[in-house]
Amino acid sequence: MQNDPSRSAVSPFAGLELLSSAVVLVDDEFIVRYLNPGAENLFAASSRKIVGYSLRRLLGEPVGLASALNNVLRDNWSYTGHNLTVVRPGMEALHLDCTVTPIDSGNARLLLEFRPMDAHLKVAREEQLAHQQQANRELIRNLAHEIKNPLGGIRGSAQLLERELDDPQLREYTQVIIAEVDRLQDLMNRLLTSHRMMQPSQLNPHDVLERVRRLILAEFPSVGVRRDYDTSLPYITGDREQLIQAILNIARNAAQALNGNGEIVLRTRAARQVTLAKRRFKLALQLQVIDNGPGIPDAIRDKIFYPLVSGRENGSGLGLSLAQSFIEQHQGAIEVESRPGRTCFTVFLPISRDMEA
Repeated sequence: MQNDPSRSAVSPFAGLELLSSAVVLVDDEFIVRYLNPGAENLFAASSRKIVGYSLRRLLGEPVGLASALNNVLRDNWSYTGHNLTVVRPGMEALHLDCTVTPIDSGNARLLLEFRPMDAHLKVAREEQLAHQQQANRELIRNLAHEIKNPLGGIRGSAQLLERELDDPQLREYTQVIIAEVDRLQDLMNRLLTSHRMMQPSQLNPHDVLERVRRLILAEFPSVGVRRDYDTSLPYITGDREQLIQAILNIARNAAQALNGNGEIVLRTRAARQVTLAKRRFKLALQLQVIDNGPGIPDAIRDKIFYPLVSGRENGSGLGLSLAQSFIEQHQGAIEVESRPGRTCFTVFLPISRDMEA
């Protein structure tokens, strides 16, 4: 450590070496000037390879951090961000709390302190979000029931009216009414689909992915779909049709975001010691759908699983909501991380103890 010039250049901050939290100092152009040992351990990065380079080399581009740093410099005011997601190639994503403090010492202008999110706090936030989404889904389902009932009467009346009209041009109007009623009924049926009873069986998760892969290739022939399977994974217990529909909804969203030009990766791995639905599982299936599209817009990233929320102009906003409902019925969980060039939906499904063998 004594021979590291990056440390000797910032001797006024020698006290930061003793902190257990991760501390990074940057200048007004966001060039890293110092990392303490806590930061080296947290980010698995050597000070020699980071100091003198842009902060992006260490953190990537977490959503909202760049604008927050600019605000701190401009207003000379501290900033605290929660659940900051740091994604680095080939490494596990980090979920951190970050405090940024303006300083004025040599070439250092900002002090960034990072702390891993408390696991209990993360679980509490996920539970709160799940309850909120469940309440939204119940509201939508109740509205769907109320809307669906009069649609049959409207359709029947339009059919009766059509029989009484002699003018073909007027009958076109009744056909428009019937077609729009049918479209609304289909929408209501999709909103109520997740109430179907599960029909669980033992199944190979890769059979589910292969079915999804064939469907995506048939619907989007110009999109590449690559496999990255761990074939040693055991069978899982689940409803085959529900799981196919859930993964298909995610993959179809990815294909639509690519606009016919890009690649989707279907990836499976084993996840160990995972907590799902308040239960601890020694082994779980980690299934990922990864695309290299433009990413999820910031405005809807936190609401992407809500019903009727869509990033596409003509999207219904039901696909991901239904996917989440199906996964939750399997006592699983679904997460998303997105930035321009990489969006990753991760599905966790429990593997029961009797299936691990």
